[in-house]
Amino acid sequence: MSDPNQISFAVSFLCSAFAACFAEFCTIPLDTAKVRLQLQKKVGVDDGVGLPKYKGMLSTIKTIAREEGVSALWKGIVPGLHRQCLYGGLRIGLYDPVKTFLVGSAFVGEVPIYHMILAALLTGALAITIANPTDLVKVRLQSEGHLPSGVPRRYSGAIDAYLTILKQEGIGALWTGLGPNIARNAIINAAELASYDKVKRVITLLGFMDNVYTHLLAGLGAGLFAVFIGSPVDVVKSRMMGDSTYKNTFDCFLKTLLNEGFLAFYKGFLPNFGRVGAWNVIMFLTFEQAKRFLRG
Repeated sequence: MSDPNQISFAVSFLCSAFAACFAEFCTIPLDTAKVRLQLQKKVGVDDGVGLPKYKGMLSTIKTIAREEGVSALWKGIVPGLHRQCLYGGLRIGLYDPVKTFLVGSAFVGEVPIYHMILAALLTGALAITIANPTDLVKVRLQSEGHLPSGVPRRYSGAIDAYLTILKQEGIGALWTGLGPNIARNAIINAAELASYDKVKRVITLLGFMDNVYTHLLAGLGAGLFAVFIGSPVDVVKSRMMGDSTYKNTFDCFLKTLLNEGFLAFYKGFLPNFGRVGAWNVIMFLTFEQAKRFLRG
């Protein structure tokens, strides 16, 4: 007879990978806008006349669509789906088994919040370590339109990007930005999964049913908390992956802080919240429904 934990992991992995890919496809235009805003370093850099090229989420989306075509908003979708299959499937699929391991299989009752956080930190770090090459290629493709006019594009697509990076920069380059990426994804994973668990439990204790409305509210809460906590490391990660002039994570952090101030770490906050909030709502709603479907 199959191990119930293995069945639970398999179901959770399949559901979370599917839900994460669906959420990624729906929200990647917001992610593309967020990356462009984060890569925009300061006023006057982009067009030389003293005005920033991108001014906000909607304006950025309109500018990209007008100058590069609507399809440019889905640049990076292929590695984005690669990433979500690996990262989304592993971080959520492993979350419950790791929680059970931390508290012990004989534990009865509500899992303590610190065990939820630790489990999510561990699964987020492990998952993104495996999926980092897909994240790198996604950011590189999304940042292509940020290059100055007349500069040839580096990659023709996702597969070409993987191969070009391997050939020109070596296999280690696929793990560029791994430090801030582990920090970002471990922190955001902990914020999302632990807060979703906690908010969902509080809502159900208040008398609400475990239904679509509960999942929607819990997903929004998870998204908001994740953005507040994760925005600084998210900016550093995007800049490390999109701009090769930084020596390391600390160099990127220090130059951003000294040249642009602390608020630079919250550049793209609205598109980031729009993206992460919408992503969490879509992902958790889809995940919960897929779980119910597969478990009959």
